[in-house]
Amino acid sequence: MDVSVDQGVGGESDERPEARLERAVRVAEQALIEFEIAVETFRIEVENFSRLHHQRLGPVYARLDELDVRIAEARAARSGDPEDLRRAREARASLAPLPGVEELFHDWLDSDGLSEEAAAMLTERPVQPPKRVRPSDEVRKLYRDLVRQAHPDLARDDDERRRREEFVARVNAAYALGDETRLRALTKEWAAGPVPEVRLSEGEELYARLEWLSQRKEMLSRVARELEESGIGAMLRMAPDDPDRLLEEIAGQLLAQVAEREAELAELVQ
Repeated sequence: MDVSVDQGVGGESDERPEARLERAVRVAEQALIEFEIAVETFRIEVENFSRLHHQRLGPVYARLDELDVRIAEARAARSGDPEDLRRAREARASLAPLPGVEELFHDWLDSDGLSEEAAAMLTERPVQPPKRVRPSDEVRKLYRDLVRQAHPDLARDDDERRRREEFVARVNAAYALGDETRLRALTKEWAAGPVPEVRLSEGEELYARLEWLSQRKEMLSRVARELEESGIGAMLRMAPDDPDRLLEEIAGQLLAQVAEREAELAELVQ
């Protein structure tokens, strides 16, 4: 009996080319979303770590700068050498007052000057451990799940894209604050919202979509490289699971430098 076989290998010979292309687009969309979530997560971590780094260590850096200037002035006063005097003047001129220091270091200053926590960083007294730099694991999971569901790249028309962009902006804001309660509320809001109509795309639109996805991935790759190569990004990658400990190590190194500078200054002014 002659039985004709209409299907090729895998039974897909009769499948429309647009259907295969659409699957490729869906895979590319999900891959891009996962990549964008990773980049955005790292960006927020870098920003949080940068703020905490400046908040906790800013006064110590300022103390080091002041000691360097005073050492230069003490050397010039002792030697009277014109070159030493010139260096001292330039060092003092470069030490410009910090603009809005009360605002920049509001957690470090009180009515008597340095706060108790700030003073502890410059002495041998123990200091309160810094707050968490990174959102909790549960917050990170809520964030990822929400962005996967609501990402604007899943929209099929301009109105739906705008709705998703506005929603994801609120999700990003809640994640940056580590606000688990707000993220849970947003999860319920999204689940109760309208479900956009899913329409099959034509071949030309799908090809254009793949090209756009490729271009966006290149852009995100550049952003990721810039974050990783930045000073704060490099520091954060040294201790991705425990950035608080890294801050403590840096603080210890800086305080050792402060002690060395103070000892050097004390010898010069004797």
